[in-house]
Amino acid sequence: MRPAVDLSVIIVSYNTRDLVLNCLASVYDAAGDLRLEVFVVDNASEDKSVEAVAGAYPEVSLITSKRNLGFSKANNLALRVARGRYVLLLNPDTVVDRACLAKMAEFMDGCPDVGMATCKLVLPNGDLDLACRRKFPTLWDGFCRASGLSGLFPKSKIFAGYNLTFLDENETADVDAVNGAFMFCRRFAIEQVGFLDEEYFMYIEDLDWCYRFRQAGWRIVYYPGAVTIHAKGQSGKQKSSAMIRELFKSTRIFYRKHYLGEMGRGGRALVLVGLGLWEFVTLARNALRTEKRTRP
Repeated sequence: MRPAVDLSVIIVSYNTRDLVLNCLASVYDAAGDLRLEVFVVDNASEDKSVEAVAGAYPEVSLITSKRNLGFSKANNLALRVARGRYVLLLNPDTVVDRACLAKMAEFMDGCPDVGMATCKLVLPNGDLDLACRRKFPTLWDGFCRASGLSGLFPKSKIFAGYNLTFLDENETADVDAVNGAFMFCRRFAIEQVGFLDEEYFMYIEDLDWCYRFRQAGWRIVYYPGAVTIHAKGQSGKQKSSAMIRELFKSTRIFYRKHYLGEMGRGGRALVLVGLGLWEFVTLARNALRTEKRTRP
């Protein structure tokens, strides 16, 4: 029998009241003929997000936590009860195009071997959000990104592998991974692969999930026929050294889980040293940007 719900939308919110209200407005505006259920999982917000969502959208299933559970645990709370034949993990700092959800469902209906897909994520200025499609990371890709080589040679498969900028942004393509801001997943695939890994608190959990989807034999696809605006970084815009360290902590978890076991002692040492250098460069560049912004 066909599930009673076509699409379960899951939004994790942490002090993003206005953003999540705008996101919800766009989701319901885009529902069309889809039978929809929407979850907002609130990670102990202090900006009255829960009250605002409950007042404006009583039909939303609200799941509240007394502490910040992070991205994986919060999403998993809703994944455990979601009933849709498709499940969309959606960031609160997104606004989906009116035709987006129907187009994504239609695309997935026509491609039964696709376990996960994303739409064309664009920034408010209209540029492509480069993080919406990518390959599984290597130290070389990290070096090219940190050093700026990927930006200097965006059409090179050698230097621009991190965000696959050599691909045409208007053409459908199989990719290794998509961004957690918009992950349109087949329910059957989730049941096979399992939920998000809760060892990750923030960052890289989306990459890990994609890796497991691919290991299970599912295709992951970038589909630009549907569009969503992503006010990138607004749901966590308080960029800090602590957040960068959290990113690299999660990166180390990913490498340890999926890569290091296949390497010798020398290879493992090289990866750990490389990650340390990458983290150092990223922290240094962030500190310089912060100094420039605060300099009178």
